[in-house]
Amino acid sequence: MRIKKYISLTRAGIIQELSFRLGTFVTVLGNLIYLTLVYYLWKSIYASSGSDIVNGMTFTDTIIYLVLATALFNFLEMYIVWNMSRSIQSGAIILDLLKPMNYRRLMFFNFFGNNVMTFFLTFLPTFIVVYFVTNGAIHIGINIILFVISVVLALMVNFNIEMLVATICLYTESTWGINIVKESIVLLLSGATIPLVFFPERLRNFVEWLPFRCIYDTPLNILLMKDGYTLNSGIWTMLAIQAAWFVILSLAATAFWNFSVRRITVNGG
Repeated sequence: MRIKKYISLTRAGIIQELSFRLGTFVTVLGNLIYLTLVYYLWKSIYASSGSDIVNGMTFTDTIIYLVLATALFNFLEMYIVWNMSRSIQSGAIILDLLKPMNYRRLMFFNFFGNNVMTFFLTFLPTFIVVYFVTNGAIHIGINIILFVISVVLALMVNFNIEMLVATICLYTESTWGINIVKESIVLLLSGATIPLVFFPERLRNFVEWLPFRCIYDTPLNILLMKDGYTLNSGIWTMLAIQAAWFVILSLAATAFWNFSVRRITVNGG
């Protein structure tokens, strides 16, 4: 019976995503404009560097990385913080807490359907286009399977980070500023906007052990087999770090939520 509930929530998320096709189109259009700007920005950076390879990455490597990072962002993002903040302000969160389902699981599967549809509507088409445009620059092999595993772990890491920040809503009732700071930190330190290989060495060595890298940089490096990742070294370490951060963040987010929900105060409802 539990599985049926989760499948129903996932199906509802898929239907909801399909109901707002214009929103998906606008998102794709916005991404095209963003990627156009990124293309010319990095083209200028490489032109001014006087070298075809910068920090071990060619211009083509960098563009492939950033294009797939943008597509991966659309797939992994859950917007749980915004959702919970609005629910607290309206009082609707009480109805969710009264439902015969763990609230954290309810939140996850509410958004999981959106993630599934976004994967097929944005990431998969982007990956196919990039593969053929670059004449097969992306290696197809066991790295694809490991990439899928890494993406699942990335989704869980991102979900728990979202839940940790979202739980702060129970105290502040509004987290606009906190969420903007969170998004800025995640996008910068995860490699979503700038590949981590371009960071200063000391900063990069520090960031490598933070959970943010697990969201975008790790899956993309596994997929592209860059930054020293091979089947014999690197990949297994990064997958282990992803799994460790998933466990740590899951325990922390669950404990923080269980402690904080007792102090819930809502307006309206």
